[in-house]
Amino acid sequence: MTQLTHVAPTGDARMVDVSEKADTVRVARVTGSIRMRPDTLRAILDSAVTKGDVIAVARVAGIMAAKRTAELIPLCHPLALTDVQVSITPEDTLPGLRAEAIVRTVGKTGVEMEAMTAVAVTLITVYDMAKALDTSMVISDILLAEKQGGKSGHWIRR
Repeated sequence: MTQLTHVAPTGDARMVDVSEKADTVRVARVTGSIRMRPDTLRAILDSAVTKGDVIAVARVAGIMAAKRTAELIPLCHPLALTDVQVSITPEDTLPGLRAEAIVRTVGKTGVEMEAMTAVAVTLITVYDMAKALDTSMVISDILLAEKQGGKSGHWIRR
């Protein structure tokens, strides 16, 4: 059985020691979605939500969240991120919005958690800003789509 890296031999949770790992370019891409009523999506796209520009605020919230991931996830290493890109696109077939975060750094550990946190907070921010219009919105399908760097190399979800 594979040894869990966040569990010490005593069974206690611990932060992984990455001091011996090589610095490499690390990239993670995470996606997720929020489904909503068509009229809610239209209000967001028409900038008719009273709290303001939902997409712009959600994008900034996602970027800020990526930078603070180590404060939220107890065993994450604080990382100096070199780039965080958050995109939000309308999807009529949901109906709703799809979010994607691409996070980069050069370091000893990956940025998957930072990208996941970015997408989660982006979508939660959309919910917060539009909940007065639609409390039935559903956040779903937050997943790692791709990662690069480190000894595991390049991985893409198929």
